[in-house]
Amino acid sequence: MIEGTQHKHIKITVSEKAARLDKYLASKFPELSRSQLQKFIREGLVVLNGERVTASRRLEPGDEVCIHLPPAAESVLIPEQIPIPVLYEDSDLIVVDKPAGLVVHPSPGHAAHTLANAILARCPDIKSFGDNMRPGIVHRLDRDTSGVMVIAKDPRAHQFLTDQFKARTVLKVYLVLVKGKLTPTQGVIEAALGRDPANRKRMAVVRGGRPASTYYRVREYLGGFSLLEVSPYTGRTHQIRVHLAAIGYPVVGDTVYGVKSDFVSRQFVHAHRLGFCLPSTGEYREFVSELSLDLKLVVEALRGLRCGN
Repeated sequence: MIEGTQHKHIKITVSEKAARLDKYLASKFPELSRSQLQKFIREGLVVLNGERVTASRRLEPGDEVCIHLPPAAESVLIPEQIPIPVLYEDSDLIVVDKPAGLVVHPSPGHAAHTLANAILARCPDIKSFGDNMRPGIVHRLDRDTSGVMVIAKDPRAHQFLTDQFKARTVLKVYLVLVKGKLTPTQGVIEAALGRDPANRKRMAVVRGGRPASTYYRVREYLGGFSLLEVSPYTGRTHQIRVHLAAIGYPVVGDTVYGVKSDFVSRQFVHAHRLGFCLPSTGEYREFVSELSLDLKLVVEALRGLRCGN
């Protein structure tokens, strides 16, 4: 018996012949790991047609799956003195130069040592509004993407910035290195994106996905590579990496959608410029983050190889 009132009760009727129970649930709840779901099944938090079953049980059309998701353990964000380069700061917001390898906010597998922890240490009052685990966070960058980010310090600034991102009036320019000589030298990639049906942890170009549009311009050819300026018009998950891979020019160092590299140990994606209107004055400002050292060395190495030829 499930006691308490904090569980989330979900009922699903299987519409077609499906795989084993745990795999089916993993496709429905991509935010949960398969091991978590298997644990829920063992504990009786998942029942099939009113009965407890094993994770390997095969599903049939018409089967009724009831899930009782336990409440997430309440977490508390702890301030941490993590050094983060600051590009600009006023009473409303702070613009930082996020290093590669730093997760933006706590998530499964990354409970601490995030940008949110660092910002809370610098701006303690920021915890008084919004999501207590994502204080002030308006947008995000992937863990291995470096570059410029803005964080709001108060509710008014947060809403002001959020409205600009939703209206797509924020300038976002990334520097990206791809394999191959991309032609034409500028263009727009338009392809709908959604969860990869074969792997729910990945994104893919899929029919019926969410519309996505990415502008690119070749900044420099480096032998068999192209250094691009990329501006995503929409803000879909992994948009830049998936779009470039889809047209045959994978991001260098991207082990998920791109190609491994002997030059760099992470994806060559850098948030170079961010432009928006300041909440306090309405003035439009742009903030720039130059290439981090590891990416700069890659460019210099490829220029050296090009000159050597």
